[in-house]
Amino acid sequence: MQEAALSGEAAKADATTETLPATRPHPRAGTQMSGAEMVIEVMAQEGVDTVFGYSGGAILPTYDAIFRYNERERGDAHLDPMRLVVPANEQGAGFMAAGYARSTGQVGVFLVTSGPGATNTVTPIRDCMADSVPVVLITGQVARGAMGTDAFQEAPIVNIMGNCAKHVFLVTRPEQLEETIRTAFEVARSGRPGPVVVDLPKDVQNWVGEFKGSGLLGIRGYRQRMEALRQTRVSERKARQFFDMLEQAKRPLLYVGGGAIHGEGAEAVSAFAREYGIPSVSTVMGLGAVDTTDDLHLHMLGMHGTAYANYAVEDCDFIIAVGSRFDDRVAAKAELFAPLAEHVAHIDIDAAEIGKVKRVDWAHVGEAGRTMNQLLDYGRDNGFERDFTRWSEHCGALRERHPMRFREDGEFIQPQAVMRQLNDITGGEAIVSTGVGQHQMWAAQYLDFRRPRLWMTSGSMGTMGFGLPAAIGAQFANPDALVIDVDGDGSLRMNLGEMETVTTYDLPVKILLLNNNGDGMVRQWQKLYFDDRFSGSDKSLHRKDFIKAAEADGFGFARRVADRAELGDALSAFVHFPGPAFLEVMIDPDAGVYPMVGPGMGYKQMVTGDYIPSREIPEIGRGGRVDPSEAF
Repeated sequence: MQEAALSGEAAKADATTETLPATRPHPRAGTQMSGAEMVIEVMAQEGVDTVFGYSGGAILPTYDAIFRYNERERGDAHLDPMRLVVPANEQGAGFMAAGYARSTGQVGVFLVTSGPGATNTVTPIRDCMADSVPVVLITGQVARGAMGTDAFQEAPIVNIMGNCAKHVFLVTRPEQLEETIRTAFEVARSGRPGPVVVDLPKDVQNWVGEFKGSGLLGIRGYRQRMEALRQTRVSERKARQFFDMLEQAKRPLLYVGGGAIHGEGAEAVSAFAREYGIPSVSTVMGLGAVDTTDDLHLHMLGMHGTAYANYAVEDCDFIIAVGSRFDDRVAAKAELFAPLAEHVAHIDIDAAEIGKVKRVDWAHVGEAGRTMNQLLDYGRDNGFERDFTRWSEHCGALRERHPMRFREDGEFIQPQAVMRQLNDITGGEAIVSTGVGQHQMWAAQYLDFRRPRLWMTSGSMGTMGFGLPAAIGAQFANPDALVIDVDGDGSLRMNLGEMETVTTYDLPVKILLLNNNGDGMVRQWQKLYFDDRFSGSDKSLHRKDFIKAAEADGFGFARRVADRAELGDALSAFVHFPGPAFLEVMIDPDAGVYPMVGPGMGYKQMVTGDYIPSREIPEIGRGGRVDPSEAF
């Protein structure tokens, strides 16, 4: 459970709730308005400019309030319109809000109706919780008097979402509605970010009362904990202990996760690495926290990390984990992770993550950026100097001896070649989202990210169908940016309806489909561990023509490539097309993702495939096979 989270039960706004004053009153304070109008006024006050969602009976008053807010905006030069983006389904709305949030660091918002509308958002809510993404979901609910009667389109959202979200509010007292909405935004963005759900009965939306224009709910102890996190400092004693370990180390390694991005720590982590010449590796969620083209950065570690990153982990003697959590994709067996490390330091905003998987010798609970800057200041003030040149040269040699390689010839287009050529065009400056599967890992391995928030993927949940709607949300948030969805045929099918959303709003989103006519990652595991029994993963008989689908949805650029000689020109034309573009590349159906660390294995047993040089002969499981219960 997150340290920053509230109780696991949903909170009811009731008479015992303390109301706290806000700093700036709203210009419409004292005005009589409906509950639905209050929701929109508070969202505007929170800086919301885009709402993703699908309407329905129980949320109609709030949708109407958006319309009327925008009508009023046309006559008021001080107001900005609130865009309402309608997806193909509610799951798409959730991932659009997530893409908006991931690419900006701001709270994404989605708005859906009760019953099936609300239950369709469970997956994006859980996805945001797993990856610490700040979103606010407002779900319509049947009127208070009908709750618990199995009314039309009623679902117990409090119970369903209670274990998926950072917090859930059920509004039962309309006079505390605006405070509840403000508090939802506060909770979503503070501490370790996460999704907050507000379940809003229809009669509360229709209720009319006085808009106060300020105020927050009193949430027991939460603000005190958040303020303590913001104010926490690395004491001189703790800083000295950290630098004592760094002084003893000969081979320190920064292990950087998504928390370094969420905690605005990317600049400080990079500065620390440069200050002392310390190499770094990133988790899949941490890509971009350190410029992946930096000479000291070894790219991604873990199950499908680069061989040289994983070998550096094997060789290091001091792990400095920043905003990372030693999850099973990185440390399938904690005791085998960094076996030579004499010390492990862990910086994270969530106290629950400290020591959860890996025993640590030094830890600090606090924001990544603030903590790393304090350590930098201490080192400079105390004249700390240490030369790790031999270690950085060793890591550079690992990169040279074990580079990312793949088959360069043959009949089929290799997916790695597609990613490499795409990277040459974008230069690590594009916003890239992905679905989940082999294409996700090829993108993570071969694409560069020069700064934070350029890489968006479903990390912990591994949700197929994430890529396209997330790209849409990112494009709305960054209208002038190049946004590319790198997808697979299996993942794209999951939210195929959002292709129409791209063209409906004339978004210049680029969809790059790597089509291997199957669920490639599942096939890879079936080949390795299930004796080539491709149960349910072979899609070669499916008849979907993605190009016709793209053309039917109005894509001005819709092209298929199967010839290696045509790939370069096709990619260039695709990326530089001024509007929505769709490029399908038919890739080698037998291409695998390597390196690969099997389930329950350490990096010493890493399989590097036929083209990446390995320094050891790997062992795959027990007698060459892994028990199926350990798969994935």
